Amino acid sequence: QCESLRYKLLGGLAVRRACYGVLRFIMENGATGVEVIISGKLRAQRAKAMKFKQGYLISTGEPKKHYISEAVRHVLMRQGVLGIKVKIMMSHDPEGKMGPKMQMPDKITVH
Repeated sequence: QCESLRYKLLGGLAVRRACYGVLRFIMENGATGVEVIISGKLRAQRAKAMKFKQGYLISTGEPKKHYISEAVRHVLMRQGVLGIKVKIMMSHDPEGKMGPKMQMPDKITVH
């Protein structure tokens, strides 16, 4: 998804529109949560960072190693370099194909 976002930005698409498009696509494909961070010179001389979040994302502990998939890319624009970080939290999958087999440790089932 990071590569897809990179090519959208190189193609001249607006930053917000590109990010929300990627966010929607990831969530439609069954992710629990997603976070996109873009930092650098966005449309102005002054650099800034933008965060786009949707859903539920864990950030610490052992499950982070299993549930979070992370990618970082650099985009060389005319004004300078933009940094892109995409974090995706995959949903639990008992077969282990589309997500981790290990269940969240704080998951409670009431019978």
